[in-house]
Amino acid sequence: MSADPVAELTAFARSLREAGVTADASRVVAAAGALDHVDVLDRHQVYWTTRLTLCSEPDDLPRFDAAFAEWFGDRPSPAAVESTVQIPGRAGSSGDGAAARVERVAATALETLRTRDVAALTAAERAEVRRLIALLAPSVGTRRSVRRRPGGRAGVDPVRTMRTMLRAGGEPIVLARWRRREKPRRLVLLVDVSGSMAPYADWLLLFAHAAVRVRPFATEAFTVGTRLTRVTRALRLRDPDAALQAAAQTVPDWSGGTRLGESLQAFLDRWGQRGAARGAVVVIFSDGWERGGAELLGQQAARLRRLAHAVVWVNPHKGKEGFTPETAGMLAALPYVDALLAGHTVATLADLAAVMRTI
Repeated sequence: MSADPVAELTAFARSLREAGVTADASRVVAAAGALDHVDVLDRHQVYWTTRLTLCSEPDDLPRFDAAFAEWFGDRPSPAAVESTVQIPGRAGSSGDGAAARVERVAATALETLRTRDVAALTAAERAEVRRLIALLAPSVGTRRSVRRRPGGRAGVDPVRTMRTMLRAGGEPIVLARWRRREKPRRLVLLVDVSGSMAPYADWLLLFAHAAVRVRPFATEAFTVGTRLTRVTRALRLRDPDAALQAAAQTVPDWSGGTRLGESLQAFLDRWGQRGAARGAVVVIFSDGWERGGAELLGQQAARLRRLAHAVVWVNPHKGKEGFTPETAGMLAALPYVDALLAGHTVATLADLAAVMRTI
């Protein structure tokens, strides 16, 4: 492996998913934790550690071997297998003991990273979580377009039917039919970057970056604070660090006040009413601390709900013990929200991604 094993592991896991292996984010975390206990420069140790943690069923094994051979070189020989099967555990332990040790290490690392509040992570954990968020690949479903395409059973296509008849000498051999085209549903992300959201703003923008990377031309991202700022273009940069830096240079009101009602009104007047919000899934990341008028926020939330396919509100404090939506902003907007979710851990962001795919 390279000097940055986690980066290479992330790329390798992506190639496994392309090959049909379910190497999801939780298994990548497990593999990363297990690799901390082996020599990552030893191909044999890397092979068995990643094989144990990234494969979930027998059908994965030939796909894994093929991907490993392409990525790192051929799999270890049978003799090497016998001599290194104990590597992830203590010398002299059995293969079952090695596997058990890897599983224990993986479970601990996974539980820590998936459930830790992102506002309280160590520097090492922050680097890992950044990669995990990038692996979430959040997206929304599709919608039916007004455009048609051949096939299906939606209706008879008279033009194509007539052409077929003419080619057959006027005989009605078969009725040509059409169906609606499917196109990606628009996704709009509004990220609160005010002072009260400062511990979470970077992570939520990373989540937005992951969403923009999945569907760059069907996703719009904005920051809200004392004003509305479009950051879609900045988040289209491939590198997450470069994207966040570009977004930070674009946003003039970072860690300032919160005027959600005015920002939402600006979005609807300039972008939403013209089409960005029509039929879209709109996700608002905010704790609801409104320094402007809560009445205005309620009015704009109602206006947004009439335009959007669904409105999801993500409050990082919802997942904490004793939470109730008591802020004026939350109370004003809540009647017009389809789902209120937490967003303070990798696990809750993964839940958000799952809701977005099915809503």
